[in-house]
Amino acid sequence: MLAITCPGQGAQKSGFLSSFLELETFSAQIDELQAASGIDLRLHGTESDDETIKDTALAQPLLVASAIACAAELGVTPAVVAGHSVGEIAAAQLAGIFTSADAMSFVSVRANGMASAAAATPTGMSAVVGGVPEDVLAAIEAAGASPANVNGGGQTVAAGSREALDALAENPPERARVIPLPVAGAFHTEYMAPATEALDATASELEISDPQVRILTNSDGSAVAGGRDYVDLLVKQVTNPVRWDLCQESLLAEGVTGMIELVPGGTLTGIARRAMKGVETFAIKSAADLDGAREFAAAHA
Repeated sequence: MLAITCPGQGAQKSGFLSSFLELETFSAQIDELQAASGIDLRLHGTESDDETIKDTALAQPLLVASAIACAAELGVTPAVVAGHSVGEIAAAQLAGIFTSADAMSFVSVRANGMASAAAATPTGMSAVVGGVPEDVLAAIEAAGASPANVNGGGQTVAAGSREALDALAENPPERARVIPLPVAGAFHTEYMAPATEALDATASELEISDPQVRILTNSDGSAVAGGRDYVDLLVKQVTNPVRWDLCQESLLAEGVTGMIELVPGGTLTGIARRAMKGVETFAIKSAADLDGAREFAAAHA
């Protein structure tokens, strides 16, 4: 049983689209998505440095477009799809909830709204790796931060003010490391509340379909049968924690045997290797990985 997953913000790396843009069909798809987003996806996927594509307004559309184009190039229909944070928008397109153009419209409004909210107050996110889960949550709360992403596999992401994250780094949970992430704000917390009004208004104007492929929500890891219900959860997700740990539990419960992570792959498969024992993983990092991904998919179909 095959799952396809779409990574979230922070997975982007300078030049990660270079090899893919040598493929004619992928290149054409990026041009279409670029027109819908109003952002130079080619430039930011090939030449822009890591600091430039850390910008929320650029990173989110770039990641969604990359996953959509990668899935189209891969040409595989999975049993279930899921995305992490902004990756949920790409997953929605894969499942048939959004058209490609509407996915880019939605993510562009989300990205700009969250970038504006992030600019209002200096905030950020840090990964807490290792430690006892209860101790990690207690340390995050004691520092004045919030558990924005509960990823499983020994990783929780804290979000909050710079002062709170500095306090967490100075007093980490026992047997845990605190690692600053290359994102520009405290996503999935109330700091992002100003972004929700415009996103909700955009969602109400889009033509939304029910999913044609089983899709899981970051809200609680459950499968969502209604397209409009899923999009409502996408709006709420901006200020609510990402429960990737529960998504992984659902994938295990449903009997998934193989998981492909679309470009820029590596983050979710890394977590899965720790949290989803017995499930094989395949991360697509360059165009050279596509044939292997197709063979992997066939083995788990």
